[in-house]
Amino acid sequence: MAVSAAGAADPAGSEPEAVERPVTRASGFTVHPGRSLFYRFARQVVVGLLRVWFRPRIRGLAQVPPLGAAIIAPVHRSNVDFAFAALLTRRKLFFMAKEELWRWAWFGRLLESLGAFPVHRSGTDRESVRRAEEVLRSGELLVMFPEGSRRFGDRVDELQEGVAFLAARTGTPIVPVGIAGSERAMPKGAKVPKPVGITVVVGEPIPTERPDGRRVARSQIHRLSEQLRERLQAGYDAAAGR
Repeated sequence: MAVSAAGAADPAGSEPEAVERPVTRASGFTVHPGRSLFYRFARQVVVGLLRVWFRPRIRGLAQVPPLGAAIIAPVHRSNVDFAFAALLTRRKLFFMAKEELWRWAWFGRLLESLGAFPVHRSGTDRESVRRAEEVLRSGELLVMFPEGSRRFGDRVDELQEGVAFLAARTGTPIVPVGIAGSERAMPKGAKVPKPVGITVVVGEPIPTERPDGRRVARSQIHRLSEQLRERLQAGYDAAAGR
């Protein structure tokens, strides 16, 4: 089974042509759990701005593991959603980010220092998958959007299966996160977010079991994805007060 860079796991037995990117792409990225002085400064700035601008209400912080690997899996309705992960834990967070951001070498190095690594969003990006597995096998926190790209509306529909695939392959729990209000704060096309109140609800982690072999059954991926979809819908509804 292969995982597309957009987050979808391809059915077992249908291996698409892999997209192998140049080895120089984010070659400086390493999985280092230590929070550098720059990382701590940047986090404080982001957290401070979020609290002043959005007045976030957060429920379920105890669900975020204080130790060990986990995939933080938020719903995705706005470009500002990724930032709210910083409010959930003081632990270092790792992210996948679109590889176009590495167009400028200096900006790519900046992102890497903040725990980000690039993903090619079409085709199969084995390099990004390897890095994601490295993060999880090192016992760290990885932030991924199970919906793949921004969605619209109140329903959490069929998910991309990359999150479920990585979780099952590494035996890592998934932490579903509902975020309400971000779609009004920064709708599609907006350049500057509006000061709209945000509610974040962290759900109970979904446990996974690592398979004996390297292969992950398609049925397990589908089952885990559907369970995640249900938990995300419940968290999203709770955050929206529905």
